[in-house]
Amino acid sequence: MKVLHLATTAFPSRDDFAALLNESLGGENEGFEGRVVTGTVTGIENDMAVIDVGLKSEGRVPLREFAAPGQKSDLKVGDTVEVYVDRIENLHGEAMLSRDRARREAAWDKLETEYAAGNRVEGVIFGRVKGGFTVDLGGAVAFLPGSQVDIRPVRDVGPLMDLPQPFQILKMDRRRGNIVVSRRAILEETRAEQRSGLIQSLTEGQVVDGVVKNITDYGAFVDLGGIDGLLHVTDISYKRVGHPSEVLNIGDTVKVQIIRINRETQRISLGMKQLESDPWEGASAKYPIGGVFQGRVTNITEYGAFVELEPGIEGLVHVSEMSWTKKNVHPGKIVSTSQEVEVAVLEVDEEKRRISLGLKQAQANPWSAFAEKHPVGTEVEGEVKNATEFGLFVGLDGDVDGMVHMSDIAWGVTGEEALNLHHKGETVKAVVLDVDVEKERISLGMKQLERGGVAKGGTAGGGVSKNETVTVTVLEVRDGGLEVQVGDDGPTGFIKRTDLGRDRDEQRPERFQIGQKFDALVIGFDRSKKPNFSIKALQIAEEKQAVAQYGSSDSGASLGDILGEALKQKQG
Repeated sequence: MKVLHLATTAFPSRDDFAALLNESLGGENEGFEGRVVTGTVTGIENDMAVIDVGLKSEGRVPLREFAAPGQKSDLKVGDTVEVYVDRIENLHGEAMLSRDRARREAAWDKLETEYAAGNRVEGVIFGRVKGGFTVDLGGAVAFLPGSQVDIRPVRDVGPLMDLPQPFQILKMDRRRGNIVVSRRAILEETRAEQRSGLIQSLTEGQVVDGVVKNITDYGAFVDLGGIDGLLHVTDISYKRVGHPSEVLNIGDTVKVQIIRINRETQRISLGMKQLESDPWEGASAKYPIGGVFQGRVTNITEYGAFVELEPGIEGLVHVSEMSWTKKNVHPGKIVSTSQEVEVAVLEVDEEKRRISLGLKQAQANPWSAFAEKHPVGTEVEGEVKNATEFGLFVGLDGDVDGMVHMSDIAWGVTGEEALNLHHKGETVKAVVLDVDVEKERISLGMKQLERGGVAKGGTAGGGVSKNETVTVTVLEVRDGGLEVQVGDDGPTGFIKRTDLGRDRDEQRPERFQIGQKFDALVIGFDRSKKPNFSIKALQIAEEKQAVAQYGSSDSGASLGDILGEALKQKQG
């Protein structure tokens, strides 16, 4: 019991009364505010706990502050508890106490120590806020971002609510009352420990069972019992797999072989096809070069098409080997995906696992077929497919084209003028002049079907030989020379103006008449194998022969005497 000592003055001042009051309350009241103190529960009234902390008056604290989130309080009269003193006395004369503040202050002290040491802390997820959740860390409220709840996104957090579990403090600021925690960091750490232990028990080449957890464009992730391995799409099967989902489904149990283990990065490569027999073994014997096989088109690209000969063995048909006649055409216009085709084996490389195939080689060569069916001299008919600056391309049987060179279109006109005589889409007739199967070329002539062309039904050249002397008949007189024919139905040819004689006076075409016959020498053939004749060459040849037979002009005889003697011998 404290005794108040009154001032000796008969009339005390305001300061004297303040001193008396302070003495009455006692020094023990000093420093109570803002501190955590110990008190005793003296009563429980209307969900409130009445607590005596040794002050002039008792304080009241809600019972919910003494219970864990989602649970009821088991507080009883007589229990000793720690509370935080906000104020010594409120308007009602009661002490302002808080159990939450007491727990929070104590929790912050403990959390700061654990955070500094990098230790885990235990908490309970009890609420949802924007961007994440609230966690009770023994009195201190922390924020759990949604991305830190689990290793993978969690759709339903209900099972994790109100459940004591460990967390890792990522950041804390006591002045601002801010704490950020992560559950994911704990899971990753635990998983890393499990992975490290599991990966030590695995070896390359080992065959294990796993469960498909995820499927991507490039492969599937398989859970091997706590650690994931990558099953690349190329290691799923020897046959072509466009997407892993064509073969696998999430949740499937699969048997895989461990191909590679990187213990530093803890990455594991898996394979399924390695458990199957390799179809490439003995492929050279199974698919010999030149052999024709049935296959299915699996993929089409700009440079060709892939054809599956059997599951696991595919070959490439290059665009250049797809068609005999369709050049510079996209492969998709020749074949389609899943189409069954016949292909010929062009090359096999077992080591590189490559087979080169040909689509056109499995079909008849249209150039060879045309050459057999249409020998040189055969008359053909076709449509002008294209006109170029050097000739006409004519469509022929077997989907092949033949070319009429501008010089073989018509007689008596220039090549440019001859090109203007015909147009695309026109049906024309021509004669086969030459067929080159290797170079895939067919030479045609149109003018040879006119008067002055190769004898109908005969071969080019008509059987005459170079340097042969023949009797010809004038068919036509032109400024540039004469069109002549050997015999009545022999080959026709041309004699240029300069070949009509040795002297200039003899080189006048007008001195000849249609139907006139004379001898000429075959001096060669043009590109269409039509013979060229020369009177001049025959004269020179006869002169050389006469000189050789009757002696040179050095003997005293004149050239006229020698030729005259030769003429007499010929006529005699």
